[in-house]
Amino acid sequence: MELVTPNAGTIFWMIIVFGLVVLILKKFAWKPILNALNEREKYIENALTAASEARKEVEELKAGNKKIVEAGLKQKEYILNETQELKDKIIAEAKEKADVETQKSIETARQQIEHEKAKAIKEMKQQVSELSLMIAEKIIKQNMAEDNMQRELINKLIEEIKLN
Repeated sequence: MELVTPNAGTIFWMIIVFGLVVLILKKFAWKPILNALNEREKYIENALTAASEARKEVEELKAGNKKIVEAGLKQKEYILNETQELKDKIIAEAKEKADVETQKSIETARQQIEHEKAKAIKEMKQQVSELSLMIAEKIIKQNMAEDNMQRELINKLIEEIKLN
C-alpha cells in the first residue's frame, strides 16, 4: 500500500527524478521535438497551400476545357451547317444537270423521230409513186392494146408539149 499512499521521502525523490527528467528532456529532446513539430506544421501548411493551388489550377483547367468543348461544339455546328449547305448545293446542281441532260435527250429523241418520220414519209411517197406508175402503166397497157390508140396518145402528148 505504500504505492497508493506514498510517504514524504518517496515524494521528494519522485520530484527530483521528475525534475531531472524534465531538465534532460529540455536540454536534449525538447528542441528536436519542437523543431520536428514545427517542420511537420510547415509541411502540412505547404501541402494545404499546394492542394489549394492545385484545386484552383484544376478549376481553371476545367473552365478552359469547358471553353474548348464549347468552341468545339460551335465549330462542329458550323461544319455540319456548311456540309448541309454543300450537300444541298450539290444536289441542286445534280438536279439541274439531270434536267439539262434530260432536255438534251428529249430534244435528240425528238430530232431522231422527226428524221425517221421524214424518212418514212419520203419512202412512202416513193412507194406510192412507184405503185401509181405501175398501176398507170397497167391501165395504159390495157387501154392501149391497139396500135391506133397508142398513136393517138403520142400525137396528143406531142401537141401538148409544143403548146407549152
